[in-house]
Amino acid sequence: MDSKDETRAQSQQAEEGLEPTTAALDQLALSLPLGKKRAGRGAVASGLTHECGVFGAIATGEWPTQIDVAQVICLGLVALQHRGQESAGIVTSEGHCAKNFNVHKGMGMINNIFTDDSMKKLKGNLGIGHTRYSTSAASEEVNCQPFVVHTAHGALAVAHNGELVNCESLRKDVLERGVGLSTHSDSELITQALCLNPPEGEVDGPDWPARIKHLMQLAPLSYSLVIMLKDKIYGVRDPYGNRPLCIGKIVPLTIGAYRNEKVDKLPAEGWVISSESCGFLSIGARYVREVQPGEIVELTRDGIKTIDIIDCPENRRHAFCIFEYVYFARSDSIFEGQMVYSVRLQCGRQLAREAGVDADIVSSVPESGTAAAHGFAREANLNFAEVLCKNRYVGRTFIQPSTRLRQLGVAKKFGALSENVAGKRLVLIDDSIVRGNTIGPIIKLLRDAGALEVHIRIASPPLLYPCYMGINIPTREELIANKLNAEELAKYVGADSLAYLSVDGLKKAVQLNMAVKKPEQVGHCTACLTGDYPGGLPDELEW
Repeated sequence: MDSKDETRAQSQQAEEGLEPTTAALDQLALSLPLGKKRAGRGAVASGLTHECGVFGAIATGEWPTQIDVAQVICLGLVALQHRGQESAGIVTSEGHCAKNFNVHKGMGMINNIFTDDSMKKLKGNLGIGHTRYSTSAASEEVNCQPFVVHTAHGALAVAHNGELVNCESLRKDVLERGVGLSTHSDSELITQALCLNPPEGEVDGPDWPARIKHLMQLAPLSYSLVIMLKDKIYGVRDPYGNRPLCIGKIVPLTIGAYRNEKVDKLPAEGWVISSESCGFLSIGARYVREVQPGEIVELTRDGIKTIDIIDCPENRRHAFCIFEYVYFARSDSIFEGQMVYSVRLQCGRQLAREAGVDADIVSSVPESGTAAAHGFAREANLNFAEVLCKNRYVGRTFIQPSTRLRQLGVAKKFGALSENVAGKRLVLIDDSIVRGNTIGPIIKLLRDAGALEVHIRIASPPLLYPCYMGINIPTREELIANKLNAEELAKYVGADSLAYLSVDGLKKAVQLNMAVKKPEQVGHCTACLTGDYPGGLPDELEW
């Protein structure tokens, strides 16, 4: 589990270390209804949760392959575990039977779901996988992905990252055509919609690219999809490019460590497609490129090719989720030609320009704010020093033994490095504040360790709006920035000062080193920060 996920998962217990007014406000927020569409999606005490990660792999050359495709997918999902920890699944195909796939799915963490016995059953030359945190459907085994449906033309498997903005209208369309749905999952809806004949009809069997294009016209966002048939995989990214998706090449192990050869010159033993590029090196793959917004790519034993690219509706700009850079992605992933770590470093530099403060040292809440803290320290010409020591063995179900320890709140998660803290004026960097539950106990811990001043700097703008495109952001009433401005929030959490990075500053940091071919199309979704939703508000909104 990513350390950030552990920190966020414990934050409800941490709230008890704050002042009574804090607990009262949060209790009020938790009592507010979330609306029918997301009912039962699983309680989140604080912070943000992504809904899932998708991964696919296919071997090249003659089949049966010597590559253990299921193991490659499993390791790929482990690298994406930070994107979802509720459930996971893998579906494989041996490439010659259209009727049956090998399937294993379950609730929980990946290393608990995929045992030696279950992996032996996942033989195949190609396959797709999924790791999930629910947003629009309950946390139940029936909603585990990938979804598999059996059509007149063979089995079809789909894994989905995102959330359909026009879910209700598409659901009505599918039901009116006589298709039954067994869950409330957007992903099952997508799977069934792919089984519909495209408007122009089909002559000789199913035209899957046409069906995919039809789906993309019915639902312009938000999704990245991996779709598996008997002997091929399609990768699909919505026309806005809201959710990430990238391609990697499995190269021979004899090539060894990374060298300067161009990846297109290296031989391919297989291809992978993934929500993020993190973990490619660990499975013997090299990053090739992103799937472009609106692109449909086809992966076969012969290689990869672009089938089509669907333009953004009404020539709007692309809208890649800017919070992938801020919060969700692993720092070694690559988006838009740049490593996430470098963007976070630049966010820290920009934050120092906008909200510098007299201090002795700069530090971070491990590990979410570390890259930005290094950037802040370099720009402000201050030393970076660790001030919090993370306890990595705190589970999600930690039981507090007494009221006194509950009031200490954060003590179970962090220790303070008192030699670095005592007598110092400290700037503490974090990537975001959602409900404000976690930062207060941390500040108290640092003051107890002897800090003279604690100045909080947040390497992103205040979260003000919920997300309707696949991120589980609390309702507006629960977001602390809607209740308190920066000065009030500083008092609320016990900081000497508190400041956020501006929206323009975040955009500047993200776009500084981007590698783009068409600058006129570049855009980022900032809906959770500005309320400007790229496709407008969802139909029949029930939040």
